[in-house]
Amino acid sequence: MSRQISYSLVLLGAVLWGTTGTAQTFMPQTIHPLAVGASRLAVGGFSLLLLLLIMRKIEFKNWPWKATIYAALSMAIFQYLFFSSVRLTGVAIGTVVTIGSAPIFSGLIEWVILKRRPTSVWLTATALAIVGCALLFLNKDGIVVNPLGIAMSLGAGFLFAVYALVNKDVLEKVDTVPAVAVIFSMSALMLLPFLFLFETEGLLSGKSITVVLYLGIATTSVAYILFSTGLKQIPSSSAVTLSLAEPLTAAVLSVLVVGEQLDGTSWAGIAMLLVGILVLTLGGKKTKRVLE
Repeated sequence: MSRQISYSLVLLGAVLWGTTGTAQTFMPQTIHPLAVGASRLAVGGFSLLLLLLIMRKIEFKNWPWKATIYAALSMAIFQYLFFSSVRLTGVAIGTVVTIGSAPIFSGLIEWVILKRRPTSVWLTATALAIVGCALLFLNKDGIVVNPLGIAMSLGAGFLFAVYALVNKDVLEKVDTVPAVAVIFSMSALMLLPFLFLFETEGLLSGKSITVVLYLGIATTSVAYILFSTGLKQIPSSSAVTLSLAEPLTAAVLSVLVVGEQLDGTSWAGIAMLLVGILVLTLGGKKTKRVLE
């Protein structure tokens, strides 16, 4: 598989993630976001795992359990920290700090741990995308700068970067679909207690079940299979930067589907996000990461 196809797969996965917010608008607002997150992971992980077990397409001999547990734990805690930060700071700040910090953490982790120095292409693309993300969200109403919320957002960004890195280790030893099935089934088990701690009124209605199925299958199973397949061939830092296509998609859908209005600053942010993604996808094939 060429690197360009790998970039495209990661990008498609991020686009599917970007439909999550719009899909949730069709659910009752009484349902706590973390309950939605737990349900989403449960549907995505358990359905894949059950299918693989029925088809006997999964083999646990020599499975990389250590890296798998780290990936599952990272994703589970990410869900908790992100949704908690949004409650404390609002969607705008929580999203900007989480999504904007993840590529930075990913690049630093690769530099410090793997001794891979960031390339000029990655630095340029990441800077453009982060500034674009900030412009897209920072003009929203109801911004609250809560120190604990900011800390949780940074923690969420760090954990997504960790997930991408350890997931890459898992993918070196097992196929993509089994890896996604096991990681998200484990994450779902870790989050299931939250279904009993937070408000879930309306979760079992027909409309909510339909949305949860979409979130579990499309934005979790399919999206992370695409992300993980592409991740096999490209650096985790590049994959995390491409994940910034998620807020880009969410913003476009908010206009086309939800009917929201974006001002000039937001459109400028969208443009910078697009340029950053194009710089990485088109320039990545010409640049090799160099060992320090």
